[in-house]
Amino acid sequence: MTSSSVLDSVRRARQGVAVAGPGRPGGRRPRRLSSRGLTLLLFAVPAILLLLLLNLYPVIYAGQQSLRDGDLVDAGSFVGLQNYAAVLTSPEFWRAAGFTVVFTIVGVFGSWAIGLGLALLLRTRVPARGVLKVLLLLPWVVPIVVSSTSWNWLVATPQSPLPLIAKALGFGDVLFLADPLLAQITVCVFKVWVSFPFMMMMMSSALASVDTTVYEASRVDGATPRQTFRFVTLPMIARSTYISWILMTIFCVNDFPTIFLLTGGGPVDSTQTLVVLAYTTVFQNFQTGPGVAIAFLMTLVLIVVSVTLYRQIRKAGIE
Repeated sequence: MTSSSVLDSVRRARQGVAVAGPGRPGGRRPRRLSSRGLTLLLFAVPAILLLLLLNLYPVIYAGQQSLRDGDLVDAGSFVGLQNYAAVLTSPEFWRAAGFTVVFTIVGVFGSWAIGLGLALLLRTRVPARGVLKVLLLLPWVVPIVVSSTSWNWLVATPQSPLPLIAKALGFGDVLFLADPLLAQITVCVFKVWVSFPFMMMMMSSALASVDTTVYEASRVDGATPRQTFRFVTLPMIARSTYISWILMTIFCVNDFPTIFLLTGGGPVDSTQTLVVLAYTTVFQNFQTGPGVAIAFLMTLVLIVVSVTLYRQIRKAGIE
């Protein structure tokens, strides 16, 4: 059976079982705000105003700080966009930005692949499935301080278990957190390890919402398991997938404790991400302007990525 015929049959099946039902002729009708909706909106206005006040002032104040050359005590004089220019021309910034991109890509797609695989596995008849779910959630549930301390014990010194095992296998003295490349790999693996339970829960929820009649239709049409996964499972969980990617991207870019507790950004700044660089710039080098400018540039990138992924949800026609 060809992939195109499977895809056509899946589309026909989805039109029959979609949450919104079959398409309405003439497009969607504009909805009017009912009295109940207006009442709910009026109740929500105080909370919205409070959130705006609590978040708007810090953002405005931080924006002013990014345009000055002060420190934590003195606001300093107005320098305009000089802080942004200095940051964007700094090799240290681009080195941190490069590792942030790698760290985010590995963290997002590595945890998603493992989480999706485990979610599919848990849908089968696995012995002691309830106990297994609890155990798989532990990396996400355990505080990051405990997890990073455990990983430091595993890899930090030549007397740690993993370096001893590597030496016994003939690899010599492997210093996972002293070698720049090995430190980057260790940090990325650690991020995937603490993040895959979140992805597993997101994908498990998405798979549970898929109507089983879609799978029955694909089996009737003779689709193979690989075709079913590609043309049924992935399209049907696309919305949850994109949402999980948005959330995990935000988590990875803003992840300060994972890097700081495991390596502190070292060795020789090889594992320094933008959020760690912003922290060291403000609280160790006492350069508030450039540090806040880095934070604003991070925010801008996150907004662009989030909007791009959100548009992918709309393009897929699954909202």
